[in-house]
Order: sequence, then C-alpha cells, then structure tokens
Amino acid sequence: MDLTSLADFNAVALHGGFGPASRALDRPKATLSRRVAELEEQLGVRLIERGARTLRLTEEGRMLHERTHGLLTEVQQAGEDVASRAPVPRGRLRISAPMVFAHVVLGQIATRFALAYPQVELEVVAEDRVVDPVEDGYDLVIRINPPHDEQLVGRRILGDQRVLVAAPTVSIPAGSPDDPTPLPVPAVMYTTASREATWTVRADDGGTRSFLPTPVLSMSSLLMVRDAVLNGVGAGLLPRLLVAPDVAAGRLIRWGTDDGPPVEIWALYHSRRLLSAKVRAFMNLLQDLPGWERDAG
Repeated sequence: MDLTSLADFNAVALHGGFGPASRALDRPKATLSRRVAELEEQLGVRLIERGARTLRLTEEGRMLHERTHGLLTEVQQAGEDVASRAPVPRGRLRISAPMVFAHVVLGQIATRFALAYPQVELEVVAEDRVVDPVEDGYDLVIRINPPHDEQLVGRRILGDQRVLVAAPTVSIPAGSPDDPTPLPVPAVMYTTASREATWTVRADDGGTRSFLPTPVLSMSSLLMVRDAVLNGVGAGLLPRLLVAPDVAAGRLIRWGTDDGPPVEIWALYHSRRLLSAKVRAFMNLLQDLPGWERDAG
C-alpha cells in the first residue's frame, strides 16, 4: 500500500472533501483525487462515493480511515519528536485556545514567538470546543479548568476570576444588609450560563452580595457579552482577564468578585508525545505573561 496515497486519502476524509483538504494542505485538488483513485485501484475497493454533494465514505473507506489515521499521525509525530531534539525550534506548531484567551492574550504571545523563532510555522486556532490533540492535529491545547485526563500533561499557566461588572450608567441595586434576598438586576447573559443561577459576589469590604440576573440579552460569545455590558445593556459576569483594562480605565465598574472557585488556565499536550523544542519554547513564553495578565492570577 502506498503510504503517500493513504495519507492523502486520510486528509480528504479528515477535512471532509477534496476541496477543503486541498486548501488545508496547499496541494492541488486534482493531485489528491488522483492519489485516492490510485489507492482504490491498489486495494480493489471504492473508498469514497462519487457523485455525493458532500463527502461520503464507503464502509471500506470508513474502516480504513478509522484504522490508519491515528497510526499515520503517530508516525508523523515520531519524526517531529526526533527533529525536536535539535537545539533550535523548527517545523509547524498548531495551538487550540478558547476564544477569549486567544483574543486577549495569545495575539501578543504569538507575535513574540514568531519574531523569536522564525523557523517555526505557528498556527493559533481560536475555538471554544474541546479538541482531541491527536485526532485534530494540535501540538498544544489551552483549556479552562480542565478535568483530569491521563492522556494530557502540561502546566497551569494562569489563574483568573470572574467579576461582576457594569457600565457606570447602570446603578447597583440598593438592598438592606439584614435582607439576604438576591437583588434583581438587568443582565447580559452568556448562553451557556444557567438562567436560574444567582450571582453571589465578594465586595471590596469583604462582605458578600447576591444578585438575581434578569436576562435582557443573551450572547453566545463572551466577547459580545462584554461589548453589550460596555454599552450599558446590563451587568455581566465576565473573566477578569477580559475586562481588567476596561475596569482600570473606568469604562466598567466592578461590583464584586465571583464567590465561586477560581478559574485555572492550563496548557496541555498529549502524554505520549515528547515535549518538543517548539512546544517548550511556546510554553516558556506563556509563563512570562506581561502586565495585567499576570495580575489576574
């Protein structure tokens, strides 16, 4: 079996078609199609159903992809691990990170890394889904409060907290110290947050206050929640990492800090892979976050 043709077939299956695979690999679509046809001829079976509007693997195609994709990834990684012993980081480095962390922090870190290590092709993907480093082809993943996973190792790079903030035009509800009833407040909600939850925060004086959020607007992105809060739509419970500059500039007023457990941000890689020079270099930059990012811990 020709391994080059097999790798091209797996790329087409992984990316969902000849066109997407061609763009991802920067290779001609016709070449990929020819390679897959040659593989089908070698095996004597159809791997991809022709004529379908979207990519559809045959039963034999699905079986071949499931049984060989991981093996080819490990072969490629083995070569990269050997190369990683070189003193100078080189090769391709793919990183997956949550939207907020990517937009607020990784832009400047990626820029510094690219200038310091020009022999590394760095790709940062901002996404909130939980990816599989091996299956999705990532060298490093950034995760918020990750559960224990024996297949992933790494280090805690940052601590954060959620803070309740609002624009100066939004008045904090007044309540009686003797009445523990949560105070209703117009709120901009993150869509994954529970609408029945009470916001309990610690004030600067050490006391706690409870608010009952009344949803005015729900957004699927914390970046959009922040924008709505800045425009005075309502209060929002947001990562300190995201709103610290706005609080410092007076654009937002901090009502309190979430009384729940702190937020931990981790950089993780697959335990079966050696810590390559390029990953180690990037993690070292993450340990040296400048300015107010470090203060968030």
